[in-house]
Amino acid sequence: MTESTVQMPDALEACCRQLAQCPRFGLDMEFVGEQSYHPELCLIQVATPDALFLIDPFAFESLDAFWNVAVDPARQVIVHAGREEVRLCHLWCGRTPGQLFDLQIAAGLAGLPYPLSHGALVHEVLGHKLTKGETLTEWRTRPLTKAQIRYAFDDVRFLLPAWEKLSAKLDALGRRAWAEEEFARLRELATPDDDGIAVSADKWRRMKGAGALDRRRLALLRELFFWREQAAVEANKPPRVIVRDDLLVEIVRRNPKSVQDLQPVRGLAKRHLSAIVATLEKARALPADEHPHRHEREQDPPQVAVAVNLLSAYLAHLAEENQVAGNLVASSQDLRAIVRARWQGKKPPAHLLLLQGWRAQHFWPQLQAMLEGRVSLRLTNLQKEVPIECKED
Repeated sequence: MTESTVQMPDALEACCRQLAQCPRFGLDMEFVGEQSYHPELCLIQVATPDALFLIDPFAFESLDAFWNVAVDPARQVIVHAGREEVRLCHLWCGRTPGQLFDLQIAAGLAGLPYPLSHGALVHEVLGHKLTKGETLTEWRTRPLTKAQIRYAFDDVRFLLPAWEKLSAKLDALGRRAWAEEEFARLRELATPDDDGIAVSADKWRRMKGAGALDRRRLALLRELFFWREQAAVEANKPPRVIVRDDLLVEIVRRNPKSVQDLQPVRGLAKRHLSAIVATLEKARALPADEHPHRHEREQDPPQVAVAVNLLSAYLAHLAEENQVAGNLVASSQDLRAIVRARWQGKKPPAHLLLLQGWRAQHFWPQLQAMLEGRVSLRLTNLQKEVPIECKED
């Protein structure tokens, strides 16, 4: 297998020409994200059955030829934990790979633990042990060291062999459709919205101190949060550089009406004060029915915790029996939400992944049977990884 560093136009042309002739190729990217809103792309690694390429983005004014190949729906792109690869692809060319195969997800659907690191996955699937030593390296410096180059090549060297094994395993288990559903979800989660914002709509709720705010101040915090995200996108700076989380919450507590009211808050850049006041005024004008509801901390009775533990044990049994990672089927938070809803006499929240797609078809009916008391568990051989047996009445 040949190894090439691509830093000249003719080398890039030759690389893209070879990629265009392949039905699939492995892809990885090195980036630095600590000092910008969007990660700074520093290196693109590509693997075909016969060659490995390191494409240096700093050497080219345009990488359109590569991106056009990467998003061609006639070509499958193999990644490992590829959320950032998908995001960077979309940022650079406005599209995502037409065919995506994520090895980390595929491994979980094929009975391996989820999520597996790249090195652990290569070892589990192929028996090779990788040396990892450049994870926090400075990828923006040129020339790259020999150690960096070796690490970069190794990051894609085993992608196609791992794809071959895992793809065959998915087909043997009849889970190709499950995988495609998860790959589509990955593309959706990794793609920023129309304003370039790359966070979930409720991330603002997870800010420390938000839980103590009333609905009116939650509306202020939400609007300030998304103002900050947009300002960070436009400046291509991390949001914390615009305004720290703790300062956002402190501003909301004070509820300032003017720039002068913001002066006592230490750590605010003066250039943002007017925009902050304007955002607060806009938020205060919202009608009460548009204020976010508070998420009261649920005080579950002891029986809910007991039921969640039983459901978790049954899920572990189902996962082992069906050769799938249990935490890909449902999280502990999902199980708690389902048990809590049943205890309250309500339907489970429709947004839960467990109630959608392959999970709803293949696992929810069995977990529902457990909830309804139609399944009994029995402790058996403690030498087994999941030492229980289940019987449906």
